[in-house]
Amino acid sequence: MRIVIRYFFRTLRLILTPFMLISEKISTPKSIDRSPEEQARVDAACKNLALYQFSACPFCIKVRKEMARLGLNIETRDAQHNDSHREALAAGGGRVKVPCLLIGENSDNEQWLYESDDIKSWLQQRFEPARS
Repeated sequence: MRIVIRYFFRTLRLILTPFMLISEKISTPKSIDRSPEEQARVDAACKNLALYQFSACPFCIKVRKEMARLGLNIETRDAQHNDSHREALAAGGGRVKVPCLLIGENSDNEQWLYESDDIKSWLQQRFEPARS
């Protein structure tokens, strides 16, 4: 019975994945407008960030949409299909769970932030433009 359940959910995932990715493309919000100087500053700050993710994970999609809304050029690392990224996530963060935001490429001062809502909050606090 266990194998039937496993194959049922694998099949369901295979069927739903294209729909989830298409839905993400259609519903991704437009990026906020920044001056070229401000965007260059944001891009420089994003160089120390990397998002470990699975392409069809709904929580990863939620974080990627927020990144798009804020106009952030953060490197995404596929921990599902890339063994080296999966191993780095397990070694650095302590577990293979996505989404996970790696903050700071310097190994002495790395922070691994799990949970989509925590990642979104951190990105908003750091990159949301001040309202006037």
